[in-house]
Amino acid sequence: MTGFQDNKALVRQYYDALDAAAAGSIGDAIRPFFADKCLFRGVHPFNDLHGADAIADRVWSPLRKALGSWQRRMDIFFAGATIDGAGWVCSMGHFIGLHDEAWLGIRPTGKLTFVRYADFNRVEDGRIVDSGFFVDIISVMKQAGSNPLPDQTGAEIITPGPQTCNGLLFDAQPPHEAGITLDLINRMIADIVASYGDRMSADTLRKTWHEDMLWFGPSGIGATHTIPRYQQQHQFPFREGFRDFKLNGHIARFAEGNYAGFFGWPNLTLTPTGGFLGMPASNQPTHLRVVDIYRRDGDKLAENWIFIDLPYWLLQQGVDILARNAAIHS
Repeated sequence: MTGFQDNKALVRQYYDALDAAAAGSIGDAIRPFFADKCLFRGVHPFNDLHGADAIADRVWSPLRKALGSWQRRMDIFFAGATIDGAGWVCSMGHFIGLHDEAWLGIRPTGKLTFVRYADFNRVEDGRIVDSGFFVDIISVMKQAGSNPLPDQTGAEIITPGPQTCNGLLFDAQPPHEAGITLDLINRMIADIVASYGDRMSADTLRKTWHEDMLWFGPSGIGATHTIPRYQQQHQFPFREGFRDFKLNGHIARFAEGNYAGFFGWPNLTLTPTGGFLGMPASNQPTHLRVVDIYRRDGDKLAENWIFIDLPYWLLQQGVDILARNAAIHS
């Protein structure tokens, strides 16, 4: 438990240093918090980076420069250990600021922009040694007036934090609560894997989900509410859009209190059958990098926040939405 609190303190210090630094001095600000050979896994176009300087140069400095008036609005923060004992910290929320300069070729609007993120950091010997960083780039594109995908099945919203407003677990939590949460997540995943190849019944979902569940998907898919509408607006289109589902496992899966999260690199390998996000069928297996963050309410799951590296998935099928967007607006 002390280790978790120490890990949280380190990550919060890292965030404070990052958020206070000017765009040109981020490398100096964050270097003390990272191991020399740290691995950073970021959504496309960041992908795998090594070392604090590369992270600053490729990820943070361009984003800070684009959003000059920077604020971090954190909704969820918790820590835990994976099955191998590694200590991780998860944070989720939005970066906000005035979009005054282009970012990844996305034209500036001069308006307030919300950049949705999820950040995982593994801490070892007082330094960050491994990170997973997901950000909803397509949402930023849409806020700038560019929609690279067909009309989505769910709602396009600024994603809220937990309904209970208690997602910032800065203080230590009762250890047994994490065990309850993680056991529920593991049972839910087992149900999903067992049902690959069919639609998965609502009654199966009800074993681990509240009827009035909230599901906050990435831009391009959207958010939805209640088990029936979740199935209609995400689960059925997703399952009917792929075959040959293969679960690859997770880099990190852990819980604290009634919150849990995981990410994979990639989580899933599957073959498109056509239709999902407007893409045609293919005989080529594709990979999905996914984040899931959960809030448990009692003995079932109540809320789920999802990030999917859709630009990476589309790139595997020959569609570079970032290059296309930059060419259109150049």
